[in-house]
Amino acid sequence: MPPTPQILIVAPNVSARHGGEAFIPLKYFELMRARGLPVRLVTHARNRPELAGRLGPDLDRVDFLPETRWHGLVARRLARRGRLAEILAGALLRRLDARAQDRAIRARVAAGEAEVIHQPIPVSPLIPSALHGYGVPVVIGPMNGGMTYPPGYGDLESARDRRLVALIRAGARVMNRLVPGKRRAAVLLVANARTRAALPCPDHPRIETLVENGVDFDTWAAPPDTVLADTAPGALRAPGDPGAALRLVFMGRLVGWKAVDITLQALARARAGGVAATLEILGDGSARAALEAEAARAGLGEAVRFAGFLPQADCAARLAAADALILNSVWECGGAVVLEAMAMGLPVIASDWGGPADYLDAECGILVSPVPRAAFADRLAAAIARLAADPALRAAMGAAGAAKVRAEYDWERKVDRMLEICRDAAGPPPHAADHAGPAASLARHSS
Repeated sequence: MPPTPQILIVAPNVSARHGGEAFIPLKYFELMRARGLPVRLVTHARNRPELAGRLGPDLDRVDFLPETRWHGLVARRLARRGRLAEILAGALLRRLDARAQDRAIRARVAAGEAEVIHQPIPVSPLIPSALHGYGVPVVIGPMNGGMTYPPGYGDLESARDRRLVALIRAGARVMNRLVPGKRRAAVLLVANARTRAALPCPDHPRIETLVENGVDFDTWAAPPDTVLADTAPGALRAPGDPGAALRLVFMGRLVGWKAVDITLQALARARAGGVAATLEILGDGSARAALEAEAARAGLGEAVRFAGFLPQADCAARLAAADALILNSVWECGGAVVLEAMAMGLPVIASDWGGPADYLDAECGILVSPVPRAAFADRLAAAIARLAADPALRAAMGAAGAAKVRAEYDWERKVDRMLEICRDAAGPPPHAADHAGPAASLARHSS
């Protein structure tokens, strides 16, 4: 096996607090350091307090990009103002960080401390990458995107927003010609065929498939009475009292495309049909007040509880006490919460659309088509009723899900694969224009 190159992970947004894509670069860095590998991280100074408490002595291997007054202004003006505002904020923040990030990267390359650059986020396939021209190979991804709404859900995006999204996507394709990081990258990693098709350079000579999400089993661990791949058959999660109410959990942001309003309608219809079921909603967002009003109008009363935002450890504890996760989102590129629930030994009810459809199968959950929209709530209600009526089925699905996650989405396995990719990328460069020349290449590989 060739030696592991010195890897420089570049990700201004790194955090474990809220999950999401900011967790991805942190996990790669932590697990590679736990193996004693020569990895470094470039991130933003706003992450220093959290990382100082989490990384210990490995904080010395982190380069922090400076905070400016403009960073705070962008965050204050655009925070929590919708998806398009988030896209604009991200673009502005990346621009603010560009010069300092470039200096940090060049310093590490010049010192011989970066033989491969890894840019794991942003996961969008269309966001341009400025990481090129450093004389070392660049690995970008895994990326996940190319999402559209299912037919019949166009009202979740205003006509104005649709025009803006189309304009942003067209502009991104132009910018990817002007900022050629993705075209010049040694390797592009994509989560699925949908993402590959959305790339600005889908004919890139090296595109590999790797799902961006993984499971941190230190946080999301199945209870001991759940069968895993290496345990004796038959030791299923305790099915529970057949007469008890089905305890559903939703976990995520409360925004329109998560379709929690349809979740509430489905729960109300299931209960009206005699199904004993409750729902705990873990998360917060701009739609919370409207959803609370919807639950009241539907007469759900104490059957629904809005718990608000919770740290990951608290979410894991709530999942451990639940019977199933429900996530009928209609715009979900990935859906890490699906994997986390599966890791906890829970069956999942999810939309047969986007990321969850990549993770789930009939053995570990129920995928429900969001089309046609008029009957979506009825189909979800039927799925709720099915799980409520069959505790043994829930236990079997939960066990299958836990085994699948262990086999396919363990972070350690993802790191193994990423190291293989980086070792291979550190070989002869596929894009001569992006490297310093044969002398530099010879010096790098003879050391």
